[in-house]
Amino acid sequence: MSAILRELLRVSEKAAHIARACRQHDALFELLIEEKKGEDKNKKFALDFKTLADVLVQEVIKRHMEAKFPGLEEKILGEESNEFTNALGEKIVLRLCPTEAETAELLSKVLNGNQPAAAALAKVVHEDVPFADQALDSVQVAIPQDTMGIWVDPIDSTHEYIQGCADVEPSHGVFPRGLACVTILIGVYDLQSGLPLMGVINQPFVTLDPVTHRWEGRRYWGLSYMGTNVHSPLPPAAERWAGPEAAGGARLSAVVSASEREAVRAALARACGGRVVRAAGAGYKGLCVVRGLVDLYVFSQDSTFKWDSCAPHAILRAMGGGVASLRACLAPGPAPRERPQLLYHRGHPGARGVDRWANRGGLVAYRSRPQLEALLSLLAPLLPPGALPAPEDPPEDQPAPVGARA
Repeated sequence: MSAILRELLRVSEKAAHIARACRQHDALFELLIEEKKGEDKNKKFALDFKTLADVLVQEVIKRHMEAKFPGLEEKILGEESNEFTNALGEKIVLRLCPTEAETAELLSKVLNGNQPAAAALAKVVHEDVPFADQALDSVQVAIPQDTMGIWVDPIDSTHEYIQGCADVEPSHGVFPRGLACVTILIGVYDLQSGLPLMGVINQPFVTLDPVTHRWEGRRYWGLSYMGTNVHSPLPPAAERWAGPEAAGGARLSAVVSASEREAVRAALARACGGRVVRAAGAGYKGLCVVRGLVDLYVFSQDSTFKWDSCAPHAILRAMGGGVASLRACLAPGPAPRERPQLLYHRGHPGARGVDRWANRGGLVAYRSRPQLEALLSLLAPLLPPGALPAPEDPPEDQPAPVGARA
C-alpha cells in the first residue's frame, strides 16, 4: 500500500541521517576512522562500531515500521544480528529504547563506556527528520499487509562508508568507489510468490555543500503490484556511450564488480563493445541500472544476497525490467516466455547462516527485456567453458523465518 511505501521512504531518510551523522559528528567519526589505523589496539572496537552503525539503522527501520503498522516488525529481515559482546564479555541485545536517555545508556554498554559517543548517537537516533515526496501523493495502491515480507540492508557497501572517499571521479556517470556507492536498501516482497513488490534505495551521500560541508542524499522508489507499476521520477537520462555497435545493432553498456571473474568480464566487454565499468556496492550497481547510467548489471558469483537485490529489483520491475538468475538465463535452450526472476521468500536447503539467502547462480539486472535478450545472445557464445559456477542447487524450499536474522 502507498502508506507503507511512504513510511519506508520516511524511515530510509532517517537511516540516511544516522549514516551521515556518524561521519560528521566528531565523537562518532573518531570511532569510524579507527579502522584505518592498521595494527592499532582499538581495531576490534572500530569493527564493532562499524557493525553498530549497521545495526542501529536496521533497528530504527524495524521499530519505526512496527509503530506505524503493528505486526509488520516480525516480517522484517535484515543483514545484521542485534547482539553484541563488549570488552567485558557482556552480551547486549541492542534495541531502540523509548527515550533518548535510555538508548544512550544501552549504547554506552555496547561502546565500552564511551558516554560522549553513546549520547551523540542516541541523539541522532531519536531526532525527527523532515520528509516529503510529492510524487507519492497520487499513488493509491492497496496491498494487504499480511502478504508482505521486507528485506533490509542498512548500509550497503560498508567498506566504502568506512573509508569515506569523497573525491572519486565517475566514469560515464558511474562511481567506481567512494561514498557515492553507499546505499540503504529496503525491499518488500510477496510472501507467497517471492516476487518483489516495493523498493526503496536511499543514497545518503550525493552532494557535499562546500560551505556547510554537509552531505545531501537522494531517494528512489518503485511499486509493482497487480498490473500497477509506478516509480519515482528519475534524473535526466545519461548520454549514450560512443563506440561501435555490437552484432545485431545492439549498443549495450554494463556495470560489474571489481571481483568479477576475468573470463566473464572479458566476454562482457566484447559483447558490449568495451562499454563496461566497475563499481562498488551491489545496491549502487543496481541503482546505476535504475538511473539508466548503464543498461545492465552482471554478476556471475554467488556472493550477493536477498537484501542486496530486493529493493533495486522492485524498482526495475516497476520500470519494465527485472533481476534474473544469470546462470539460468544462460542455460541452453530456447528463450522462455519469462526469464527466471530472483525470488525472496525461500532460502537454500541445507545452507547455513547468510548462505541460505545468497543469490546463487549470479544475477543480471536489466531495464528492459529486449536489452536482456540482446546481451544474452551476444554473451553466451563468448563465455569459455567453466566461466560460470557449477550447476544450481535444487529449487529453494525453505520459507523465510519470521523475525530471524537473515
